[in-house]
Amino acid sequence: MASPSLLSLIFFFSLLAPTFISSSSLQDPESVVQEVHSRINATRRNLGYLSCGTGNPIDDCWRCDPDWENNRQRLADCGIGFGKNAVGGRDGKIYVVTDSGNDNPVNPKPGTLRHAVIQDEPLWIIFQRDMTIQLKEELIMNSFKTLDGRGASVHIAGGPCITIQYVTNIIIHGLHIHDCKQGGNAMVRDSPRHFGFRTISDGDGVSIFGGTHVWVDHCSLSNCNDGLIDAIHGSSAITISNNYLTHHDKVMLLGHSDSYTQDKNMQVTIAFNHFGEGLVQRMPRCRHGYFHVVNNDYTHWEMYAIGGSAAPTINSQGNRFLAPDTRFSKEVTKHEDAPESEWKNWNWRSEGDLMLNGAYFTASGAGASSSYARASSLGARPSSLVGPITTAAGALNCKKGSRC
Repeated sequence: MASPSLLSLIFFFSLLAPTFISSSSLQDPESVVQEVHSRINATRRNLGYLSCGTGNPIDDCWRCDPDWENNRQRLADCGIGFGKNAVGGRDGKIYVVTDSGNDNPVNPKPGTLRHAVIQDEPLWIIFQRDMTIQLKEELIMNSFKTLDGRGASVHIAGGPCITIQYVTNIIIHGLHIHDCKQGGNAMVRDSPRHFGFRTISDGDGVSIFGGTHVWVDHCSLSNCNDGLIDAIHGSSAITISNNYLTHHDKVMLLGHSDSYTQDKNMQVTIAFNHFGEGLVQRMPRCRHGYFHVVNNDYTHWEMYAIGGSAAPTINSQGNRFLAPDTRFSKEVTKHEDAPESEWKNWNWRSEGDLMLNGAYFTASGAGASSSYARASSLGARPSSLVGPITTAAGALNCKKGSRC
C-alpha cells in the first residue's frame, strides 16, 4: 500500500503533466523549461528520503531491507527486463577489494579489482572503503561476476574502464564511472591462465562486446572518451536501469554497424534511467535488434534522444521527454542513414510517453502490439510516475547498518 505522501505526489504529477503541455503554447518557451526543471528538481528533493515503495520494481525488491549489507546477493533476484536472468556472482563467495592502486594488467595483486574480476569462479565483489580506481588498461571481466559498490563511494575514473567481452552473467551496480580513456597496445590478463595483447580500446565507460546476460544498474556515468555504455557484436539479454547519465556526447550505442547483421537478435531493456544535463545524442542509438525504452526521464538533449538505423524495433513506453528550448531540437527521434521511403517501415512506436515543451516522437512502421512482442520486456508504468520511479537514479549513498 503506497504511503499517503506518495499518493499525494502521484496525484501531484497527474495534475502537473497536462499543465506543462498546455503551458508550452502560451508562455515563453525558456520560462517553461525553467519551470519544468524547478518542479522536477523540487520533486526529486522531496522524494529523496524514499528508498522503497516508489513503484520502481527493482528498488522495491531490495531497498526496503535494513539488513541489505548482509543480504547483498539478493540483488541478483531483483532484475527486470531482458537482462533479468543475469545472476552475476550470486552463487559464489564475497570478494572484498582492499587495494585501490597497484593495477598491474598482467599480474594483478590479490585485493585489487583486476585480480577479482579475472577469476574463474563466481564472485560477488564489494569494496572495503571509498576509493577511486584509475586503471592502466581495460578491466577485462570474466563470467559470473558482480561489482557491488553499495556502502562505499567507488569511482572508476581517469583511465580505461570496464570491458565485458564474450562473457556472460555480469552485474555492475552502484559505481561512479567517468572520465574513461582509451587503452590498449599492451598485454592484459583476462583469466588466471591467459593474457594477451590488446589493441587500442574506444574508451567506453562500459563496453559490452559479444556479452550476454548483463545488467548495469544504479551507476552514475559521465564524460568518457567514446560511449558511456555500448553493446555491440552479438551482445544480448541486457538491462540498463536506474542509471544517471550526464555530460556526454554519444551516450549509448546498441549495435555495431549497419552491416553487422549478427546484432539482429539483440534485445536490450533501458528502464528507469535519468538522462540528465550535458547530454547531446544517442540515448540510445540502435541498430538491427529489439529495444524496450521504458519509464526513463529525459531532461536534457541537444540533438535528439532516441535514434537508429538498419531497421531496429524501438518500443518507447511511459517515458518523460522534456525537449530543449532550441527550436530545431524538439524531435525525440532520429531515423538515421536511410531515406523516408525506407525508415517509414521501421517499427518505432511511442505509447504513453509524456511530451513536454514541444517534444515529439516520429513513429514509423506497424503500430500493432504484435509487432513489438520481441521488444517488450516488462509492464510500463504511467509516465506521470516517472518522477518517483527515477528519483534515486545513479549510484546510491548507502550507509552500512541502515536502510539503503
